[in-house]
Amino acid sequence: MGLTTATIASELEAANKVGDPKADQMVRDLIDNKEIDGVNALFRTIGTLKPGQDLSELPPRLAEFLKEAAVGPPDWSEADVKAAESFFAHHHGEVSMLQGTVGLIGTYLSPTGAFTLRSTGRLGGVQGPGRRLSQSSRLFIDMGNTNALRDGTLAANVTKVRLVHASVRQLHKKSGEWDYAKWGEPVSQKYTTGATCVFSTQIIQAMERLGIDVAKDDAKGFMCAWHYVNHYLGTPEKWLLPKDPDLVESMWNHVRDEEWKKTDDGVFMTKQAIDFYKKFYPPGVHDAFTAMVRHAFTDKYADMAGLPKSALGAVAKPIAAGHDMVSGIGAGILGGGIKKATGVNPYKEIVGIASKSFNEIQKFALTHDQDDQPQMHQDLHDNR
Repeated sequence: MGLTTATIASELEAANKVGDPKADQMVRDLIDNKEIDGVNALFRTIGTLKPGQDLSELPPRLAEFLKEAAVGPPDWSEADVKAAESFFAHHHGEVSMLQGTVGLIGTYLSPTGAFTLRSTGRLGGVQGPGRRLSQSSRLFIDMGNTNALRDGTLAANVTKVRLVHASVRQLHKKSGEWDYAKWGEPVSQKYTTGATCVFSTQIIQAMERLGIDVAKDDAKGFMCAWHYVNHYLGTPEKWLLPKDPDLVESMWNHVRDEEWKKTDDGVFMTKQAIDFYKKFYPPGVHDAFTAMVRHAFTDKYADMAGLPKSALGAVAKPIAAGHDMVSGIGAGILGGGIKKATGVNPYKEIVGIASKSFNEIQKFALTHDQDDQPQMHQDLHDNR
């Protein structure tokens, strides 16, 4: 039986005690054998895997793992692929940007998730989250690439993320600092399922709040895509998110306030993300961008994340109501001085501009430190 609104809370509790045994064992062997360079090589290899590639040149245990990991979801169909492709045909740019901003910050509202991310700060570089944020964003871009759900490229990219998660679990286990009684398993199946909710149904809700119309069939296509990703992250079938967007939204609404809390770690990670994005937006645009993220979350959750308030948030309602008042921030991004018609939502314009600027973050992802793969270290912390 799959997840339902009635079972989601208890199933998440059970999932909190479970990691990814097969991936964990393989990564454990690599680390125990002092093969850290092998882990980096592993990530690079996975990133270049193509269907039909000869796996015989790989270490046998890696080849065997990849063969098994390449098997698709048991209930996957051509109709699912077409539904997902339809969604991305309509919303690829804007949804990639929202997943890389609203979605990632949403994961910081999970206390365990925020603690895990902050305590493994060296994965993103001790001076900031650039590598981690840009690498995560690449996954969101890749989801909507042409044929990504058909040619195995998305599956390979997600499998890389799966093995990063396994590596994080091993780092925590070897540190002796992880409180298993308090936190459960590091990067547990609960965290994976919760994050998948954030990147799927929470993003659909954000799009609606920002005035972006998502057809019902397209919403289902987006959930199909995340069902696919959820599978390749190593989630057991019983905890896979359903393809039904209404059911997933109902489940997430049911548990969100238990899962999302304000923490020092979450606020810290959010500030790092906002400061990172500031590099890619001019001052006025960045302020409007921050206001857009707040609006997508609602003030309740934006305050939990520590998102700063912006003058645009106060002026947007008068603009939408047809008033002449436009702040300096609104003027910079909305073409100041233009009287807005009643009912116009200025955030839609911000989304369009932000989506284009977000491409610069993708360029950063490909060139950061002259290396397009995550780097692993045998220690934790972030120099705090």
